[in-house]
Amino acid sequence: MGRLMFILVPLLCLGFSLSSQQTPTSAALTSPPSHPSHLQDSEEHTVARTLKQQQTHAHEVHCSRERSRAAWKAIEEYLMPFVEKEKFQISRMCRLHPDNDMFRDQEQHKIHVDINEWQCGYCKKSFYAEKYLDKHFDNRHYDLLNVNSSKCLADLCGALHGDLMMNYQPPRTKCNPAAAVRNQRLCESLADTCFPVSGGPSSSRLHELFMNQFCDAHTCSTGKKPFSRGGKKRMNIFYISISILTLMLLPLFYAFVYMYHRGLKRSTQDLKRISQTGRKKKPS
Repeated sequence: MGRLMFILVPLLCLGFSLSSQQTPTSAALTSPPSHPSHLQDSEEHTVARTLKQQQTHAHEVHCSRERSRAAWKAIEEYLMPFVEKEKFQISRMCRLHPDNDMFRDQEQHKIHVDINEWQCGYCKKSFYAEKYLDKHFDNRHYDLLNVNSSKCLADLCGALHGDLMMNYQPPRTKCNPAAAVRNQRLCESLADTCFPVSGGPSSSRLHELFMNQFCDAHTCSTGKKPFSRGGKKRMNIFYISISILTLMLLPLFYAFVYMYHRGLKRSTQDLKRISQTGRKKKPS
Protein backbone atom coordinates (compact mmCIF):
# COMPACT_ATOMS: atom_id res chain seq x y z
CA MET A 1 0.00 0.00 0.00
CA GLY A 2 2.73 2.41 0.85
CA ARG A 3 4.53 1.50 -2.33
CA LEU A 4 1.34 2.17 -4.31
CA MET A 5 0.94 5.63 -2.73
CA PHE A 6 4.58 6.35 -3.49
CA ILE A 7 3.84 5.79 -7.22
CA LEU A 8 0.45 7.59 -7.42
CA VAL A 9 1.47 10.85 -5.73
CA PRO A 10 4.16 11.78 -8.29
CA LEU A 11 1.77 10.91 -11.14
CA LEU A 12 -0.93 13.21 -9.75
CA CYS A 13 1.52 16.08 -9.35
CA LEU A 14 2.76 15.62 -12.90
CA GLY A 15 -0.80 15.70 -14.29
CA PHE A 16 -1.66 18.87 -12.37
CA SER A 17 1.41 20.69 -13.67
CA LEU A 18 0.61 19.73 -17.27
CA SER A 19 -2.97 21.00 -16.98
CA SER A 20 -1.80 24.30 -15.54
CA GLN A 21 0.62 24.79 -18.45
CA GLN A 22 -2.10 24.12 -21.06
CA THR A 23 -4.62 26.62 -19.58
CA PRO A 24 -2.94 29.86 -20.74
CA THR A 25 -2.32 28.29 -24.12
CA SER A 26 -6.04 27.69 -24.63
CA ALA A 27 -6.86 31.16 -23.40
CA ALA A 28 -4.40 32.56 -25.83
CA LEU A 29 -6.03 30.64 -28.62
CA THR A 30 -9.51 31.87 -27.73
CA SER A 31 -8.47 35.59 -27.44
CA PRO A 32 -8.72 37.66 -30.67
CA PRO A 33 -5.39 38.31 -32.34
CA SER A 34 -4.09 41.87 -32.65
CA HIS A 35 -4.20 43.03 -36.26
CA PRO A 36 -1.30 45.23 -37.53
CA SER A 37 -3.76 47.18 -39.70
CA HIS A 38 -5.58 48.50 -36.61
CA LEU A 39 -2.33 49.74 -35.14
CA GLN A 40 -1.39 51.43 -38.42
CA ASP A 41 -4.75 53.22 -38.64
CA SER A 42 -4.33 54.50 -35.10
CA GLU A 43 -0.85 55.78 -35.83
CA GLU A 44 -2.01 57.50 -39.04
CA HIS A 45 -4.86 59.17 -37.14
CA THR A 46 -2.43 60.46 -34.52
CA VAL A 47 -0.06 61.82 -37.17
CA ALA A 48 -2.93 63.52 -39.06
CA ARG A 49 -4.19 65.14 -35.88
CA THR A 50 -0.70 66.41 -35.05
CA LEU A 51 -0.26 67.87 -38.54
CA LYS A 52 -3.66 69.56 -38.33
CA GLN A 53 -2.73 71.15 -35.00
CA GLN A 54 0.56 72.32 -36.44
CA GLN A 55 -1.19 73.85 -39.45
CA THR A 56 -3.73 75.55 -37.19
CA HIS A 57 -1.04 77.23 -35.10
CA ALA A 58 1.52 77.69 -37.87
CA HIS A 59 0.22 81.14 -38.91
CA GLU A 60 -0.13 82.55 -35.42
CA VAL A 61 1.88 85.77 -35.38
CA HIS A 62 2.89 87.24 -32.06
CA CYS A 63 3.15 90.77 -33.39
CA SER A 64 0.51 93.47 -33.16
CA ARG A 65 -0.65 94.61 -36.57
CA GLU A 66 -2.26 97.74 -35.13
CA ARG A 67 0.87 98.86 -33.27
CA SER A 68 3.03 98.05 -36.29
CA ARG A 69 0.73 100.21 -38.41
CA ALA A 70 0.98 103.07 -35.89
CA ALA A 71 4.78 102.84 -35.81
CA TRP A 72 4.99 102.91 -39.60
CA LYS A 73 2.61 105.87 -39.72
CA ALA A 74 4.94 107.81 -37.42
CA ILE A 75 7.89 106.91 -39.66
CA GLU A 76 6.02 107.84 -42.84
CA GLU A 77 4.75 111.19 -41.62
CA TYR A 78 7.52 112.48 -39.36
CA LEU A 79 10.71 110.92 -40.72
CA MET A 80 10.44 109.95 -44.38
CA PRO A 81 9.82 113.50 -45.70
CA PHE A 82 13.20 114.56 -44.29
CA VAL A 83 14.89 111.37 -45.50
CA GLU A 84 13.57 112.00 -49.01
CA LYS A 85 14.66 115.62 -48.83
CA GLU A 86 18.20 114.52 -47.97
CA LYS A 87 18.04 111.80 -50.67
CA PHE A 88 19.30 109.36 -48.08
CA GLN A 89 19.05 105.59 -48.51
CA ILE A 90 18.14 103.77 -45.30
CA SER A 91 20.10 100.56 -44.86
CA ARG A 92 18.30 97.23 -44.62
CA MET A 93 20.14 96.70 -41.35
CA CYS A 94 18.10 99.58 -39.95
CA ARG A 95 14.92 98.38 -38.25
CA LEU A 96 13.08 101.35 -39.77
CA HIS A 97 13.53 100.00 -43.29
CA PRO A 98 10.23 98.97 -44.95
CA ASP A 99 11.50 95.43 -45.52
CA ASN A 100 11.74 94.98 -41.75
CA ASP A 101 7.98 95.32 -41.34
CA MET A 102 6.32 91.94 -41.74
CA PHE A 103 2.95 93.57 -42.52
CA ARG A 104 4.26 96.05 -45.10
CA ASP A 105 3.33 94.04 -48.19
CA GLN A 106 -0.19 93.39 -46.92
CA GLU A 107 -0.65 97.03 -45.91
CA GLN A 108 0.35 98.09 -49.41
CA HIS A 109 -2.33 95.76 -50.81
CA LYS A 110 -5.12 97.60 -49.02
CA ILE A 111 -7.38 99.61 -51.30
CA HIS A 112 -9.53 102.22 -49.56
CA VAL A 113 -12.30 102.56 -52.12
CA ASP A 114 -14.74 104.59 -50.01
CA ILE A 115 -15.40 105.54 -46.41
CA ASN A 116 -17.12 102.22 -45.71
CA GLU A 117 -15.40 100.07 -48.32
CA TRP A 118 -11.99 98.42 -48.13
CA GLN A 119 -10.73 96.05 -50.80
CA CYS A 120 -8.12 93.30 -50.72
CA GLY A 121 -5.45 93.89 -53.34
CA TYR A 122 -4.76 90.17 -53.65
CA CYS A 123 -8.22 88.72 -54.31
CA LYS A 124 -10.28 91.95 -54.78
CA LYS A 125 -12.70 91.00 -52.00
CA SER A 126 -14.45 93.99 -50.36
CA PHE A 127 -15.06 94.67 -46.67
CA TYR A 128 -17.04 97.17 -44.65
CA ALA A 129 -14.18 98.21 -42.36
CA GLU A 130 -10.41 97.94 -42.19
CA LYS A 131 -10.48 95.60 -39.20
CA TYR A 132 -12.37 92.99 -41.23
CA LEU A 133 -9.79 93.28 -43.98
CA ASP A 134 -7.08 92.68 -41.37
CA LYS A 135 -8.84 89.49 -40.28
CA HIS A 136 -9.10 88.46 -43.93
CA PHE A 137 -5.34 88.89 -44.30
CA ASP A 138 -4.74 86.79 -41.17
CA ASN A 139 -7.01 83.98 -42.36
CA ARG A 140 -6.50 83.91 -46.11
CA HIS A 141 -3.14 85.49 -46.89
CA TYR A 142 -1.06 84.66 -43.83
CA ASP A 143 1.36 82.76 -46.09
CA LEU A 144 2.53 86.11 -47.51
CA LEU A 145 3.89 87.22 -44.14
CA ASN A 146 7.60 87.05 -43.49
CA VAL A 147 7.26 85.64 -39.99
CA ASN A 148 10.40 86.67 -38.20
CA SER A 149 10.59 87.92 -34.62
CA SER A 150 13.23 90.47 -35.60
CA LYS A 151 10.82 92.10 -38.07
CA CYS A 152 8.05 93.10 -35.70
CA LEU A 153 7.75 96.85 -36.09
CA ALA A 154 5.36 96.94 -33.12
CA ASP A 155 8.39 96.56 -30.85
CA LEU A 156 9.39 100.10 -31.87
CA CYS A 157 5.95 101.61 -31.33
CA GLY A 158 6.81 103.07 -27.93
CA ALA A 159 10.12 104.53 -29.07
CA LEU A 160 8.42 106.17 -32.08
CA HIS A 161 5.45 107.54 -30.08
CA GLY A 162 3.08 105.30 -31.99
CA ASP A 163 0.48 105.63 -29.24
CA LEU A 164 -0.06 109.22 -30.32
CA MET A 165 -0.69 108.02 -33.86
CA MET A 166 -3.32 105.56 -32.59
CA ASN A 167 -5.17 107.93 -30.25
CA TYR A 168 -4.44 111.26 -31.93
CA GLN A 169 -4.42 112.77 -28.44
CA PRO A 170 -1.68 113.05 -25.82
CA PRO A 171 -2.04 110.35 -23.17
CA ARG A 172 -3.44 111.51 -19.85
CA THR A 173 -1.90 108.71 -17.84
CA LYS A 174 0.90 109.39 -15.38
CA CYS A 175 4.37 109.19 -16.88
CA ASN A 176 6.33 106.03 -16.13
CA PRO A 177 10.03 106.94 -15.65
CA ALA A 178 11.23 103.38 -16.29
CA ALA A 179 9.29 103.15 -19.55
CA ALA A 180 10.54 106.58 -20.62
CA VAL A 181 14.17 105.55 -20.05
CA ARG A 182 13.65 102.26 -21.89
CA ASN A 183 12.06 103.96 -24.90
CA GLN A 184 14.74 106.64 -24.94
CA ARG A 185 17.53 104.05 -25.05
CA LEU A 186 15.81 102.17 -27.85
CA CYS A 187 15.24 105.42 -29.72
CA GLU A 188 18.90 106.43 -29.41
CA SER A 189 19.95 102.98 -30.59
CA LEU A 190 17.79 103.45 -33.70
CA ALA A 191 19.36 106.85 -34.35
CA ASP A 192 22.90 105.46 -34.04
CA THR A 193 22.16 102.41 -36.21
CA CYS A 194 20.10 104.03 -38.95
CA PHE A 195 21.79 107.42 -39.12
CA PRO A 196 25.36 107.13 -37.85
CA VAL A 197 27.08 110.45 -37.25
CA SER A 198 30.14 109.18 -39.11
CA GLY A 199 28.04 108.31 -42.18
CA GLY A 200 28.36 111.71 -43.82
CA PRO A 201 26.65 115.12 -43.68
CA SER A 202 23.18 113.81 -44.58
CA SER A 203 23.37 111.00 -42.08
CA SER A 204 24.58 113.36 -39.38
CA ARG A 205 21.74 115.82 -40.03
CA LEU A 206 19.18 113.02 -39.97
CA HIS A 207 20.67 111.72 -36.73
CA GLU A 208 20.13 115.10 -35.10
CA LEU A 209 16.63 115.36 -36.55
CA PHE A 210 15.69 111.87 -35.34
CA MET A 211 16.84 112.74 -31.84
CA ASN A 212 14.75 115.92 -31.85
CA GLN A 213 11.71 114.32 -33.44
CA PHE A 214 11.50 111.16 -31.35
CA CYS A 215 14.12 110.67 -28.65
CA ASP A 216 14.21 113.97 -26.76
CA ALA A 217 10.52 113.70 -25.86
CA HIS A 218 11.04 110.47 -23.89
CA THR A 219 11.13 112.18 -20.54
CA CYS A 220 8.70 112.81 -17.72
CA SER A 221 9.63 116.48 -17.55
CA THR A 222 7.24 118.88 -19.23
CA GLY A 223 8.09 121.10 -22.14
CA LYS A 224 9.38 118.54 -24.65
CA LYS A 225 6.93 117.21 -27.20
CA PRO A 226 7.49 114.69 -29.99
CA PHE A 227 7.59 115.63 -33.66
CA SER A 228 8.95 119.09 -32.88
CA ARG A 229 10.28 119.48 -36.44
CA GLY A 230 6.87 118.88 -37.99
CA GLY A 231 6.14 116.36 -40.68
CA LYS A 232 4.20 115.64 -43.82
CA LYS A 233 1.66 118.32 -44.59
CA ARG A 234 -1.80 116.83 -44.52
CA MET A 235 -4.74 118.45 -46.21
CA ASN A 236 -7.44 119.50 -43.79
CA ILE A 237 -10.86 118.05 -44.63
CA PHE A 238 -12.53 121.36 -43.81
CA TYR A 239 -10.11 123.19 -46.10
CA ILE A 240 -10.81 120.75 -48.93
CA SER A 241 -14.57 121.11 -48.47
CA ILE A 242 -14.38 124.91 -48.53
CA SER A 243 -12.22 124.82 -51.66
CA ILE A 244 -14.66 122.55 -53.50
CA LEU A 245 -17.63 124.67 -52.43
CA THR A 246 -15.86 127.84 -53.58
CA LEU A 247 -15.13 126.35 -56.99
CA MET A 248 -18.78 125.36 -57.35
CA LEU A 249 -20.16 128.75 -56.32
CA LEU A 250 -17.66 130.90 -58.20
CA PRO A 251 -19.25 130.35 -61.65
CA LEU A 252 -22.68 131.10 -60.19
CA PHE A 253 -21.34 134.32 -58.71
CA TYR A 254 -19.90 135.47 -62.04
CA ALA A 255 -23.13 134.55 -63.80
CA PHE A 256 -25.09 136.60 -61.27
CA VAL A 257 -22.77 139.60 -61.74
CA TYR A 258 -23.03 139.30 -65.51
CA MET A 259 -26.84 139.15 -65.45
CA TYR A 260 -26.97 142.05 -63.02
CA HIS A 261 -24.83 144.30 -65.21
CA ARG A 262 -26.71 143.22 -68.26
CA GLY A 263 -30.06 144.08 -66.64
CA LEU A 264 -28.69 147.37 -65.34
CA LYS A 265 -27.50 148.33 -68.82
CA ARG A 266 -30.86 147.45 -70.34
CA SER A 267 -32.67 149.53 -67.74
CA THR A 268 -30.45 152.50 -68.52
CA GLN A 269 -31.17 152.19 -72.22
CA ASP A 270 -34.93 152.02 -71.55
CA LEU A 271 -34.76 155.19 -69.44
CA LYS A 272 -32.89 157.01 -72.19
CA ARG A 273 -35.46 155.90 -74.77
CA ILE A 274 -38.34 157.09 -72.59
CA SER A 275 -36.67 160.43 -71.98
CA GLN A 276 -36.02 160.95 -75.69
CA THR A 277 -39.63 160.08 -76.52
CA GLY A 278 -40.86 162.61 -73.97
CA ARG A 279 -38.74 165.37 -75.48
CA LYS A 280 -40.08 164.68 -78.96
CA LYS A 281 -43.71 165.00 -77.80
CA LYS A 282 -43.05 168.31 -75.99
CA PRO A 283 -44.68 171.27 -77.94
CA SER A 284 -42.34 173.85 -79.42
